[in-house]
Amino acid sequence: MRGGEWAFAVLGLPLALGAGAYALAVLYAGTLLSLTVLGLPFVVAALLGARGLGALHRRLVGRLLGEHVDAPPALPRPDGVLARGRAVLTDPVAWRTLLYLLLRLPLGVLGFAAAVGLPLGCGWLIGFPFWGRLIEPDSPPPAWLDAVSVLLGLVLLAAVPGALRVLSGANRRLAGLLLGPVRAQRRVRELEAARVALLADGSDRLRRLERDLHDGTQARLVALAITLSLTEDALEPATGPDLGRLRTLIDRAKGQTEETVAELRLLTRGIHPVALDGGLGEALPGLTATSPVPVTVRLDLAERPHQAMERAVYFCAAELLTNIARHSGARTAGLSASVRDGRVRLTVRDDGRGGAVPGAGTGLAGLAERLAAVDGTLRVDSPPGGPTEITAELPARL
Repeated sequence: MRGGEWAFAVLGLPLALGAGAYALAVLYAGTLLSLTVLGLPFVVAALLGARGLGALHRRLVGRLLGEHVDAPPALPRPDGVLARGRAVLTDPVAWRTLLYLLLRLPLGVLGFAAAVGLPLGCGWLIGFPFWGRLIEPDSPPPAWLDAVSVLLGLVLLAAVPGALRVLSGANRRLAGLLLGPVRAQRRVRELEAARVALLADGSDRLRRLERDLHDGTQARLVALAITLSLTEDALEPATGPDLGRLRTLIDRAKGQTEETVAELRLLTRGIHPVALDGGLGEALPGLTATSPVPVTVRLDLAERPHQAMERAVYFCAAELLTNIARHSGARTAGLSASVRDGRVRLTVRDDGRGGAVPGAGTGLAGLAERLAAVDGTLRVDSPPGGPTEITAELPARL
């Protein structure tokens, strides 16, 4: 039992009682006033107050129970009193908060009973032999009753931490379910964060491409131009062409051209892989063929996904196979991809050491962000000692 859970159970009772009374009063008075002109203004003010109480409870849950609940988005502020009132009345966050205040009332009472009432009752049961003889010294209770009382008190006392943990868990789930953004709002936030991450990643890639072109490819082309100028000079000396020097310069120019072409292919490979021209059915086997770890491939591609989704799956597979080669220590791996019911699923397995987690230097966190940008998900199952199974799932169409 943590101190925060006990403090939440004790300190949360007055808040639970006050908030529950507030919610009941709002519902009762709102129903009575619904047929008068005061009904709607009263409900609007009450819902705004519920939002404020929800923020207070959210902070309390975060401070004492360690459960972070994202704050819901602020209310829209349209022009006009009627429009603002309509925005409050149709605000799902305020109504869900009102429901939370109602459900928090019995949980608060149960939590206080478990944190304070139950230990006091256990103390009374354990001390029952003493209390019985103190109250009625001439007719003490029988010995079997004393033993049962002490045993029952000890059993209930041992159950106090478990009861508090259960009630604290219920409070965490209730707060996470009703005090945070609604599902649609949460999804919008996730997509916005994924879009920001994707834009930042795209900007970084463009800057790296520009730097590589400037510092690498451009320098090679300048060197090639210098070699061709020297070749031109070797063609027109006063004594005639210097064939030996010409041959050397032409060989140098050929080598520089080949190096430049190879570098350009390397730089443009991440823009659109040529292998995807034939779809995932051709691209994924070609990708696994270059892996230093033997990979078994299973494909069930009944339909061809959108090109953007194919690129996402291809780069996801490339990243995961690179992780296997660099970090897993695996001897074998498997890759399966399927398209069913409008969803693309990519699963990569290996028999390596396991322990892969997003944010541990394997690129999984960035991969999850890029998948989220196209409404995809990444699931990692990698216990220590292996095996590792990573599944990416995303829609087949935008």
